[in-house]
Amino acid sequence: MSDLALKIKAVQNVSADEIEVLTFEIGGETFALEAAIVREILDLLPEAIVPGSRPFVNAVINFRGKVIPLADIRVAMGMPMAATTIDSRIVVVELDLDGTPSLVGLRTDRVNEVTTLSKAAGEPPPRVGLKWPPQFIECLIHREGSFIIFPDLMAIFASKGRTSQPN
Repeated sequence: MSDLALKIKAVQNVSADEIEVLTFEIGGETFALEAAIVREILDLLPEAIVPGSRPFVNAVINFRGKVIPLADIRVAMGMPMAATTIDSRIVVVELDLDGTPSLVGLRTDRVNEVTTLSKAAGEPPPRVGLKWPPQFIECLIHREGSFIIFPDLMAIFASKGRTSQPN
């Protein structure tokens, strides 16, 4: 069992008003995903580029003998590309894509922590004033003077990977 899995199991006493999340960074911004969909955190792996694929899912990796797509939220959010660093990781999540449970790797600049956040602190993204496409953000949670971004992975994958500009 990975360290993350152990940490997720350790956070058991969560009230109905809270959500367990994995936080990570992309382009200097903090993002979060519900911990329940996270399957594993990996060091970077060799990637095979898939010609003609969606721009934000342009490669596949071998995850425990299975070929899974590797997505880059940075591309969907219209953020500038960045070189990988020693802190870069792949977060493997399980999503229901077109009615089929699917494993997907997500590139991150850094994985931070598994923590608990208040659902009441979440707010829908404003329609104007964001540097990211609001349709790709499920909510923003204010914590310690900054915002944590909850990406709407289903909207991102349903978009066919088109980079979108804020409205």
